[in-house]
Amino acid sequence: MRKKINLKEVVILLVGMFIISFAIYYIMMPSHFVVGTLSGFILVLSNFIPLKISTLTLILNIVLLVVGFVCIGKEFGGKTVITSFLLPLYLRIFEIITPTVSELTGNRFLNVVCFVLVLSIGQAMLFNINASSGGLDIVAKVLNKYMHVEIGKGLMIGGFVIAATSIFVYDKDTLVISIVGTYLSGVVLDHFIDGSHIRKKISIISPEYSQMQEFIVKKLNRGVTLYPAIGGWDNKDRMELVTILQKNEYAQLLGFVNKVDPKAFVTVATVGEVIGQWNPHQRNVKY
Repeated sequence: MRKKINLKEVVILLVGMFIISFAIYYIMMPSHFVVGTLSGFILVLSNFIPLKISTLTLILNIVLLVVGFVCIGKEFGGKTVITSFLLPLYLRIFEIITPTVSELTGNRFLNVVCFVLVLSIGQAMLFNINASSGGLDIVAKVLNKYMHVEIGKGLMIGGFVIAATSIFVYDKDTLVISIVGTYLSGVVLDHFIDGSHIRKKISIISPEYSQMQEFIVKKLNRGVTLYPAIGGWDNKDRMELVTILQKNEYAQLLGFVNKVDPKAFVTVATVGEVIGQWNPHQRNVKY
């Protein structure tokens, strides 16, 4: 059964799409560069088709939604439908409120950097709830299904193709900065997504492990694994405690460990991703 969208996800969708729409309307469009997104392609089309940006966005998103439903079927997410309509809605609101917008700065490269940073924040918010902003994501999924092209590669190829279309409207400088911006967008987005998934794996060897175990389970509401260990220096039996925590939880645990056993042997490693039932404040976690 498909999981229903909860209130928190709706709020994230609204805020994330607002940030993305803001970046497109107030940073990319006044600067006239074409970073590889559907909105970049629409910016090029607007030079040939006498329609508002919001109208073109709505038309293309509807076309892509139809393609997605026909080609992808049940795998096509309802969140993508919501975001596909939020983008033209936000753009239309911006068009009404501020019909004329000037460049953010007088330097186009700085504008590209600002656009990439703001856009990536919004996109990362969506990806972290398994959503997308539609557009090229739909094309990438279709390519993945029928041509077995990896989604990431499909997005990259589509992005560079769109960036290259800027040559039909703008000069060579715009083409170069659009391609560079498209590349930076992928790099920065990966950084935001990976950064939000980073966890700390903590291993502790201490005679007071039972107190630490209780603190982690009851106070932090996290799982713990205990391993029997033998000290190589003195051949004494010990117990190793291992847990995975968020950064703020790690700080709390470290403070507790220093209070209970300042001589505890603690090692810490960075974990890039956790797969399985590892969720904050979830009582039915099986560790």
